[in-house]
Amino acid sequence: MTDTAQGSASAGGWSPERSAAGGHNPYLIAFVVSIATFMEVLDTTIANVALRHIAGGLAVGIDESTYVITSYLVANAIVLSISGWLSTVIGRKRFYMICVAIFTVSSLLCGFAWNLQALVLFRILQGLGGGGMATSEQAILADSFPPHKRGQAFAIYGVAVVVAPVVGPTLGGWITDTYTWHWVFLINVPMGLLSLFLVGTLVKEPSGAEEEREKLLSKGLRVDYVGFLLVAIGLGSLEYVLDEGQRNDWFGSNMIVFFAVLSAMSLLALIPWELTREDPIVDLRLLGRRQFAACFLVMLATGAVLISTTQLLPQLLQSDLNYTAMLAGLALSPGGVATLVLMPVVGRLVSSVQPKYLIMFGAAIVAFSMWHLTGLTGDITYGYAAMSRIFLALGLPFLFLPVTTASYDGVPPDKTNQASALINVARNIGGSMGVALAQTILAQRQQFHQSRLIEHAAPSDLGYQQTIETMTRFFQAQGSNASDAASQAVAWVGRTLQHQVDLLAYIDVFWTLAIIAVLMIPTAAVLRPIKLGAPARGH
Repeated sequence: MTDTAQGSASAGGWSPERSAAGGHNPYLIAFVVSIATFMEVLDTTIANVALRHIAGGLAVGIDESTYVITSYLVANAIVLSISGWLSTVIGRKRFYMICVAIFTVSSLLCGFAWNLQALVLFRILQGLGGGGMATSEQAILADSFPPHKRGQAFAIYGVAVVVAPVVGPTLGGWITDTYTWHWVFLINVPMGLLSLFLVGTLVKEPSGAEEEREKLLSKGLRVDYVGFLLVAIGLGSLEYVLDEGQRNDWFGSNMIVFFAVLSAMSLLALIPWELTREDPIVDLRLLGRRQFAACFLVMLATGAVLISTTQLLPQLLQSDLNYTAMLAGLALSPGGVATLVLMPVVGRLVSSVQPKYLIMFGAAIVAFSMWHLTGLTGDITYGYAAMSRIFLALGLPFLFLPVTTASYDGVPPDKTNQASALINVARNIGGSMGVALAQTILAQRQQFHQSRLIEHAAPSDLGYQQTIETMTRFFQAQGSNASDAASQAVAWVGRTLQHQVDLLAYIDVFWTLAIIAVLMIPTAAVLRPIKLGAPARGH
């Protein structure tokens, strides 16, 4: 089938009978299914801020407490990749409600965890539930709206996906500072119960989706066990390598080498296996479509920039500029407001402007925001940090919404579950890759800049001698004796040098992220035009 024919098929594949909205307003359905997404995406960032409190509360080291994050991401990635197939087999609404229920119950258990082992186990369960939600939600939205209105639907959904990581650090910092880390997980319980009630009451299983499910089951349920095993091992090992690599010296660790080889072998074996299956658990053929493959790559890069900066900025503000956890989170909040305001606007633009142009424009804004951050100095203001996040937030809607909308163009209606799963895998894996890349560059460039700057901190260096003399006199003027003042001067120079090393390393990271954003522009240029505007009367 040609690209044009595929587009026609996609446009003609939707019908009111396929709508998951039933007799309800589809925009209400978009809001309802976004509740659980907001809860799940929020949880991926809110726990990061609470790690130190969790480590202290459970009497474990910071390194051990990171398994609270890693265990969730691994379980999430595994389920996310096969959630399209599970959603088709079980039914979208049923599968979605099962995932929300698992996420809610496991959140309650996480809140009452008595030791690290129990918390990690419950986080794995939470990841299994959270991984399946996004796929079902996007498929429900794609079925609830005709193609020409999907941009507006994904704008509502996109608010949850993009704003939640911004709100997470602020909310997490406030909860852990005001109450205890247990409430980081317990707040999910009322939201989960509300989501279950609203979805059960308002969302309808599309008749077309039910017919596809019955047709699939009539042949006898054939489970692709080998495909599932390869996906689980491949993505699970990849997540472990990305999350633990920097802490364990990457390929200097035998454990990292083992999981890297295991991941590569599993994912390479997955390609020929899934391409030769009649009912693959992951439909890799979608990546052979130019339109979908380009959207997949752009979403990969979008996830890398969004998630890595969401972690980097609070880290920079807390470690080098002495912000509290809550104040560091608040520096990201204006960006969330900017995204919230812009999402509906871009949702309307998607109906009248080709996605490729919107994506190229959004990528240019994101690249500019990363370039802006390369102007870091040791005395940047709160306004500078907040404005840098606003610049990024202005570009994200122009990436997220057009990519999500264009990814369904040309995809047959019975493949929307699979398409949704792969796009969400791209965002999550891209986020993990972005964080791993950022932390690796940060560590390596810190070593590089320290080795260069330390050359000038030698007793034989005239500038160093003058600085030590000046600072010694300063500390003597503050009341220290000559010996203590000399020691304080040396310590001050060491702190100042380390501060400069850190800033230079962060600047190098932001240059890298700017290059990634620029590369999105030619990637988006290969997207083909899609059908825009409302359908003709009588459609």
